[in-house]
Amino acid sequence: MEWGIWHVLFVIWFAFEWFLRILALFVIPRNRRPNSAMSWLLFIFLIPEIGWIAFLIFGFSRLPKGRRNAQDTLDGYIQQMTQYVASQWKQDAHMIEALAPEKYQNSAALSEGLTHLPLFAGNNIQPIAHYDEVIKRMIADIASAKRYVEVEFYILALDATTEPFFTALETAAAQGVEVRVLYDAFGSRKFPRRKEMLQRMADAGIEAHAMLPLHLPGKHYTRPDLRNHRKLVVIDGAVGYTGSLNMIQRNYHRTDDIVYDELVVRLEGPAVLQLLAVFLNDWLAETGQILGKHTVDLADQLKLKGKMSAQIVPSGPGYEYENNRKLFTSLFHAAKSHITIVNPYFVPDQSLISALTSAAARGVTVTLVNSQAIDQVVVAHAQRSYYEEMLRAGVRIYLYKKPTLLHAKFAIIDDDACFVGSSNMDIRSFELNQELTLTSYDKQFVAQMQAIADSYLRKSRQINKDAWSKRPPRKKLLDNLARLTSSLQ
Repeated sequence: MEWGIWHVLFVIWFAFEWFLRILALFVIPRNRRPNSAMSWLLFIFLIPEIGWIAFLIFGFSRLPKGRRNAQDTLDGYIQQMTQYVASQWKQDAHMIEALAPEKYQNSAALSEGLTHLPLFAGNNIQPIAHYDEVIKRMIADIASAKRYVEVEFYILALDATTEPFFTALETAAAQGVEVRVLYDAFGSRKFPRRKEMLQRMADAGIEAHAMLPLHLPGKHYTRPDLRNHRKLVVIDGAVGYTGSLNMIQRNYHRTDDIVYDELVVRLEGPAVLQLLAVFLNDWLAETGQILGKHTVDLADQLKLKGKMSAQIVPSGPGYEYENNRKLFTSLFHAAKSHITIVNPYFVPDQSLISALTSAAARGVTVTLVNSQAIDQVVVAHAQRSYYEEMLRAGVRIYLYKKPTLLHAKFAIIDDDACFVGSSNMDIRSFELNQELTLTSYDKQFVAQMQAIADSYLRKSRQINKDAWSKRPPRKKLLDNLARLTSSLQ
């Protein structure tokens, strides 16, 4: 009799597992990349119960309805303001033709179509490649603020390096400047002095909010690895910063010897107002507040500060498409001479791999700069699984020498296009993270960025194709397993 009960339970369990497997065939492939769908299906077919639990927690990248509505609301304002600015400048449909070389005009139009943020002239863009110098420049600009300072970082931490930055914010607030701060709830969670940081901002009258706070399943639930990875500072709508630097000391409070090299751009001109629009969107999503008077600033603070073109491209699950991936692949397909990519985490999808290997096949010199230092083991192995294919295609790959990890994120196309920002070149940055990218087609700015890239190459060693192909099978296996897990998005 006892065996009969266990037999029935076994049959029920067996049938239930096959029900889960068959259900996965109907649910998983829907609106999902083929490689991602195959990885999830393999996981669920091997371990149905655990696979389904993992999928329900991590398998949906859409933001909650309230956050999507907030984005739609501000998109409407941005479209209205863009039309107003165009009328003030007497801009017309030929603006892109005047600011971007012909081969990139489709890329600029694509970005505008995805984000409603056009390519603008009249900017001054200064790349800053020294960690402490970035923070010093930010502090100096905050000291000159008259009306508002907007701050947004994935990681925000109080320590010896960032203490002067927080002091500058407190001083500005004491002088009547409105100071608002956004920080990612997950990215900023684990660092010392967190409570002190939040208390100091509250005592100074600085309004600070965590982005994408973690919630239990329900109305406000988002999968826990959907993060806001943007980094930006805007002062009075006149000066802005964006790039790869988080507001934390250079070793990120690590216990090993890794330190980080970063790249940030300081921006003046109309594109600063596009940075501000991104902040307004994120502020609305977290607080429900529409900062109305800033809408006026978007027009009234429009001033020409230089001759450089610039276009801000936000991306993330709040958008229908993967704005950053579409922009990157579009620009790479347009390359005629060379492509130089500097990025710490390179785990591309097939479209990006195809764009780069196709460029190499048609004679374009394609160079990728990664880091020898490893701060994320799975990502490091996953990205190295792509090296052999790219080396065979003729792509040159360099590793920035440890212990410094090159955390800068930019790419140069020929001598007349460049993008820089917070976005890695991996599936996480394309599908899950809210990111920010600045694109410019100004030759002077591109030359400055190329000089920085060349300085990185001098501190790097090139990977030999033959030596790489002879790596031990154990390492290749680890790389391929990591590559498989990276598809579970």
